[in-house]
Amino acid sequence: MGDRRTARAQGRRGVAPTRDAAGRRAGKSKLYTRTGDLGTTMLFGGGRLPKGHPRVEAYGTVDELNSTLGVALSFLPSRNVFAKAISGVQNELFNIGSELASGGGGKAADKARLFIDAEAKIASLEALIDEYDAKAPPLRTFILPSGSQGGAMLHLCRTVCRRAERQVVRLSHEEHVNPDILRYLNRLSDLLFVLARYVNKAAGKPETEWRKG
Repeated sequence: MGDRRTARAQGRRGVAPTRDAAGRRAGKSKLYTRTGDLGTTMLFGGGRLPKGHPRVEAYGTVDELNSTLGVALSFLPSRNVFAKAISGVQNELFNIGSELASGGGGKAADKARLFIDAEAKIASLEALIDEYDAKAPPLRTFILPSGSQGGAMLHLCRTVCRRAERQVVRLSHEEHVNPDILRYLNRLSDLLFVLARYVNKAAGKPETEWRKG
């Protein structure tokens, strides 16, 4: 999404295949395109925007969130009970990023709108929140992000998720944004908070409570 390689994987730009000295088509295209050297990027469906545009900031931050979730998974046991759910979330974030990157119209942009069946996906997040909130310690006051590596990383993911949500809200003030994306990100940040607390409990790491003053 924010990364050029991810953008190409999502199909936002076509990369012309390289050819050898005889003009034969090479088996692999170059990673770089040079088309963004002047600070613009291509949207799915056509059109270019400055890389600092709210739309680019929005899908770039969603991409950042996806990457931080990958780091969090690397800190968790391979057979962690909710690892599959997190991988599913990563896939949905890719769908969301694709939709956010489709600012133009036309058939290509329509194909990029992959965040579908939102009600079921949000309900799935809510079910996970309820399940793991019941397994986490009672919350008496604010807590400091800390604990095990996995738990602390999930707290970081939560804050990146909130930033992604803010970027999408900012974009929605200027252009139409699928409101289900905002609902999903809002619920996801709650889930990441609950999972961070659960992971710390499972790792035997006590939470550090905020002390006023």
